[in-house]
Amino acid sequence: QTAIERAVSLMRTTARTAFDISEEPAQVRDAYGRNLFGQGCLLARRLVERGVPFVEVTLGALANNPIGWDTHGQNFVQLKSQLPRLDRALSALLQDLSDRDMLKDVTVVMWGEFGRTPRINKDAGRDHWSRVMGALLAGGGMKTGQVIGSTDRTGGEANDRPVHIGEVFATLYKNLGIDTHSVQLNDLAGRPQYLVDPQHSPMRELV
Repeated sequence: QTAIERAVSLMRTTARTAFDISEEPAQVRDAYGRNLFGQGCLLARRLVERGVPFVEVTLGALANNPIGWDTHGQNFVQLKSQLPRLDRALSALLQDLSDRDMLKDVTVVMWGEFGRTPRINKDAGRDHWSRVMGALLAGGGMKTGQVIGSTDRTGGEANDRPVHIGEVFATLYKNLGIDTHSVQLNDLAGRPQYLVDPQHSPMRELV
């Protein structure tokens, strides 16, 4: 089966029932947070339980926070509504997966697309910053409970143990059973390409 055929097959069977989160006890739904992101994380757990291989849950702009994470202005005001939702739902998801003995087989990734400037701008915001960013990886049989790498005192430049984005991708592929040093795919021109630059390997601290 192709990935699309498998997804269609899942949606025609037991995976469909995952969307009825009213089946969950009230205390479980409360633990995730009674908001779109919290209930989305709960739905993600229910989908994974039923065999859905990849699930994405996003926390973007909300009705009472139209800026979302793109805090070029009023950074600290905006984060007061974003961070509690993220913290509560993500914590509940990891605890739930652990309690159900699923965390060793499920990799959870929390990631954005940019870091933020170490300086506050004139609008009390923080702009895009490609030099440094953070990511959270959990589960997947990894050696977790670590902070890997550090920045200078302002959070502007990588300091100790810089982690390249290719290392993160190589780690995630390894959790999927894919060896990025050997597997290749043909690009649109028919040329074989590695999934990750071969100079990058899975993060030694995690695998």
